Amino acid sequence: MSRGQNQKFKFPYLMKIMQAKTDDQHSLTMPQIMEELEKYEVTAERKSIYADFQDMTDKFGIEIIKEQIGRETFYHVGSREFELAEVKLLIDAIQSSKFITEKKSRELIKKVKGFVSEHQAKQLDRQVYVQGRIKTMNESIYYNVDDIHTAIATNKKIRFKYYALKPDKSMVMLNHNDYFSVSPWALTWDDENYYLVAFDDYSKTCKHYRVDKMLKLEVTKEAREGKEVFKDFDMAAYSKATFGMYHGEKKKVKIQCHNHMAGVFFDRFGKDISFRTVDDDHSEFAVDVNVSPQFYGWIFGLGKEVKVVAPSDVVEDMRKHAEEFLAKYR
Repeated sequence: MSRGQNQKFKFPYLMKIMQAKTDDQHSLTMPQIMEELEKYEVTAERKSIYADFQDMTDKFGIEIIKEQIGRETFYHVGSREFELAEVKLLIDAIQSSKFITEKKSRELIKKVKGFVSEHQAKQLDRQVYVQGRIKTMNESIYYNVDDIHTAIATNKKIRFKYYALKPDKSMVMLNHNDYFSVSPWALTWDDENYYLVAFDDYSKTCKHYRVDKMLKLEVTKEAREGKEVFKDFDMAAYSKATFGMYHGEKKKVKIQCHNHMAGVFFDRFGKDISFRTVDDDHSEFAVDVNVSPQFYGWIFGLGKEVKVVAPSDVVEDMRKHAEEFLAKYR
């Protein structure tokens, strides 16, 4: 047998063929495998391919399964680094993420599909729906995230320009188009958007910013500030207390509800909250909340079987917001 021009690449090509062309439902015979190698101008004897299969299993964790069906012997890749169900979950997450642009979503999904065989990838094509989804327009978010992680790891501040959108979808630069200077401490994903939690240079308080609304982000040479503020910072607690990532004064709020609504609050605040019985049908609990109009709106949306009962200033503020809201519809 004459040797092919790309003989030195036999092993990687063989690995590529087996991962792309085979899975638990699709196998190749040895003549088919040799034919696929020839497409890459690689020739091989059966004995050397058997040895390569063993190396794939022993050194790379890619199990090659041999199966006898009648007179034919078939070979396919067994377990993979990512199962088909896991890849589907990754694609669902990419599709539903507002902070990933439509263009980047398609690029990421194409790469993720490389974790499964060509046959399995065809199944994924049916569930790839990106066009028309609400997506960010800022392609630089990936570099922003990378730079933020670098700043956190090297204990440096960052600066960036920040914008909002006008009704005509044009950008309006905030802070008079000057840079925001902050000390980054954490990144969080809330309501399908990516947020930076940071110590603000100007106000000397903890604030958060939408990463996809940052432009011209730079890592500076200045050391971070806010260590004392973030020493015992709990990102999970912060996310639970902050509604829609809107700022508000943190207060311990007492909420009363019908018993069948308890699950709504466990979903929002976690199962650590403790209910106290009010009567046969109602219970109440106390929780730390960053009080804001978004919190009030969330409570209003739960209907008449939910009521904030303390503290009195929050109850009064809620009443005022409700009256102002109703006044618009009179």
